[in-house]
Amino acid sequence: MDYATALLVVVVLLGIAFEFVNGFHDAANAVATVIATRVLSPLQAILMAGVLNFVGALTGEAVARTVGAGIVDSKVVTQDIVIAALVAAIVWDLITFVAALPTSSSHALIFGVIGAALSAHGPEVIIVGGLQKTSLGIVYSPTLAFIGGYLLMLGIYWLLRNVSYRFVNRFFGRAQILSSAYMAFSHGGNDGQKTMGIIALAIYAFHGNSGTFEIDTWVKIVCAIAIGFGTATGGWRIIRTMGMRITALKPVNGFAAETAAATVIEIATRLGIPISTTHAISGAILGVGATRRLSAVRWGIAGRIVTAWVLTIPGCLVLGYGTATLLRAVGVHP
Repeated sequence: MDYATALLVVVVLLGIAFEFVNGFHDAANAVATVIATRVLSPLQAILMAGVLNFVGALTGEAVARTVGAGIVDSKVVTQDIVIAALVAAIVWDLITFVAALPTSSSHALIFGVIGAALSAHGPEVIIVGGLQKTSLGIVYSPTLAFIGGYLLMLGIYWLLRNVSYRFVNRFFGRAQILSSAYMAFSHGGNDGQKTMGIIALAIYAFHGNSGTFEIDTWVKIVCAIAIGFGTATGGWRIIRTMGMRITALKPVNGFAAETAAATVIEIATRLGIPISTTHAISGAILGVGATRRLSAVRWGIAGRIVTAWVLTIPGCLVLGYGTATLLRAVGVHP
């Protein structure tokens, strides 16, 4: 095996590792509410989410193309840049997992790529339009999910104002299984595609940064399997934070939060916008909780989550930049 092929193999293995870490780190996005409301057991919820993450990840490639060819200039990307980005994202995910903070694996990867590319080529390598699209996603995904969760919850309260609590609890106990499945599917669709884009970028670099940027079928399947298995392992520390520590949830609340968040994610996926599924479900949970009263939300926990979101951008820029610089210093070259 020659040097270039060995580097590509390293990238693929790191990509699979990141997708797996992404799955267990972000498992809470799909199952936290359905576990918190006791509609499904943890094992049932995790297995369902794993399968639907796999299915969702195979449903498109618009997000993969944005990540792979729309954030930095793919014609100057080399394997060391891709390796540095993946290492930065994996390290950040593990740090925040230990701290039980539901941060964005998506933005960890994207800003890891940007940091690594800046280290090698400077700011001219950044594609401004793609960065703007991603940055808008950071702002609008939690905002729209918060508003959607809030309005949907108010609408459900109004429609069912004369219905008994027992009926509501029983009905949404069943309906929440569907909303949780919807959330898992949409999570796989958006998050599963990001690593596809990164591996495709490495393959494009391997072939001399020429021709058309394509995402091979085997790349889609491998990434879908990795995120599915990762989710099936479960990220219990973050599940507790998301489902039990932000606000008290009942089946009707979980249904509203999951439906609102999944809809925001699904729209973004079809538009090719890489957003944070963590931001979306967190915003929706906060919106649903705020319909009762503002004090129903533990704003201290919410504040820690927002702080972690904000730190993801500079943290992964620095990790990506530093890792790429280190790789070049020790002799890893394209």
